[in-house]
Parts: sequence; C-alpha cells; structure tokens
Amino acid sequence: MTPIVSNREVRERFMDSAQLRTVILHALEDLKAIDIRVLDVTGVAGFTDLMIIASGNSNRQVKALADRVVERCKESGVRPQGVEGEREAKWILVDLGDIVVHIMDPETRAFYNLEKLWSVGENQPRSAVLH
Repeated sequence: MTPIVSNREVRERFMDSAQLRTVILHALEDLKAIDIRVLDVTGVAGFTDLMIIASGNSNRQVKALADRVVERCKESGVRPQGVEGEREAKWILVDLGDIVVHIMDPETRAFYNLEKLWSVGENQPRSAVLH
C-alpha cells in the first residue's frame, strides 16, 4: 500500500516555497497579469506564508490567469488545496498551502484592498511590487 502524503510534504521533497513562487509569478506574467504583488505574511497570518495578488482586465482574463496558475503548479507537482470563485471570476483564490494566490478584477481589488488589510499594525508584511 502506498502511503498518503500531503501537499506540504510533496513541496518539501520536490519544491520549496521560493521555487513555487517563481512558478506562480511566471504563470501570471505569461498572461499579462496586472500589478502583481507578493506579500510576505509569515508571522502575521497563521494559514499561509505568502500572498500573491494580481489583477486581470476582465472576468475572462481573471479566469485564464487562475487556470494558468493551477496548470503550471500541477505540472510542477503541486496540486492546489482549493480553488474558489471560478464561476463569477471577479475574485479567484488559489490555495497552495504556503502560498495563497488572489486574482481579481480591478474593481474588486480596489474594494477589498488586501494589500492594506494585511498591512495593519506593527506586523506589516514585506511587499514586493512586480510590474
């Protein structure tokens, strides 16, 4: 009988968070995601270490970006723990354990302003702006 291994164990054996981050960023850049931000929320959020936030110009692009992230992660041996919001495609969340990816249309992103939400208090996440 083959032992069951978690996504985290697979990532630890075959891919670290930095490699997974690179896979995700390349997937987003391939389809011209807008305003890609990486927030290091280690010690701030108990459920993940990094949040990657990006926008698409339309619901179709938001969906295509999320699909590309999932596809590239699977090709790299990492299956998402969950994907939410695909039907409406205004905000799609891809949960990869150590990294959570938020892909939104510009209006939704402006309304929820996750960058500001996760920058409250003294434990401000370190943010990197890409593009």
